[in-house]
Amino acid sequence: MIENAVQILKKKIADAHLWEDELKFKRDTVIKESGTVDTHLYFLEEGSARVYFTEDAKEHIVYFGYKGSLLSAIDSFLTDTTSTLCIKTIKKTKVRIISKKQFFSFIEKEKETLTLWQQVLSQLLVMQNNREKNLLLDAPIARYQHLLETHSRLFQEIPHRYIASYLRMTPETLSRIQKP
Repeated sequence: MIENAVQILKKKIADAHLWEDELKFKRDTVIKESGTVDTHLYFLEEGSARVYFTEDAKEHIVYFGYKGSLLSAIDSFLTDTTSTLCIKTIKKTKVRIISKKQFFSFIEKEKETLTLWQQVLSQLLVMQNNREKNLLLDAPIARYQHLLETHSRLFQEIPHRYIASYLRMTPETLSRIQKP
């Protein structure tokens, strides 16, 4: 499971004393602006955040982070280019940060750590592929059921208006689906 691989990576970084910073953000604070380059990985110690892009003044949530999660504008992190993704806190949030340069220098030293990072990336890719398929093929109720089965923790950590956006439905539709 991706959470386990992320936790192992986090522990290895902590054991090597590689955290470059620890930041605290208030609720509804931008961590990474759209249209900027960001080559950092953020490990959430507490709180929650969303990664999204905006089109026609509408927010499209790509994924969430909560305690124990890894966050990044992954396109910018991997390619050193600007990203349309924005990272914004949902609750008061504390993150630990490591730069791409420091991170890659660290993971390239040990085959085991590099393999762990490859597992994280592979799992992210599979999760993203499943999400795309789910959004393209499934009806709203099936999308909801799938999220509930695979990521039930989201419903405890993330306000429903953001979950509705993530599922590509209105908050009213999500509310109707959730009623018994």
